[in-house]
Amino acid sequence: MAAKLAGGGGGAYTIRQNADINVTPFVDILLVLLIIFMVAVPMATTSIKLDMPPAKDTAVPPKPPVLIAIQNSGALYLAGRPTSLGALSQDLSASFAATGQQGPRKDQRLMVSAQADVPYEALMGVIDRVHTEGWTQIGIINEDLH
Repeated sequence: MAAKLAGGGGGAYTIRQNADINVTPFVDILLVLLIIFMVAVPMATTSIKLDMPPAKDTAVPPKPPVLIAIQNSGALYLAGRPTSLGALSQDLSASFAATGQQGPRKDQRLMVSAQADVPYEALMGVIDRVHTEGWTQIGIINEDLH
């Protein structure tokens, strides 16, 4: 506890208590802890020498997606060609085969774009149809591409 020795009021021998917090010991402890951690951390890190082969750039560039566009009238366009909801699966398979993207459907990417006034049910109907046919990488474009 600290005492206030100077100041006005009271008699010559009156000592009143001081309620101010003395932070000097607290700062001293923090600085000591900081120094301890600065010395201890470099000793805690260990390294293991590994002889690794050099990295090779084997990244395969992503295949371009196929665009499905939905018009306000409900018309579907697959890569700029008109199609229907019933023939969408066959047209998608043919479109991917034409671009040389053979393989499982889960590796083929689709992008679905709809005009602003297309009902939500129409958009989700197209997405649900292509998802049930096996395409799982489906993106939604919310901006005009033109």
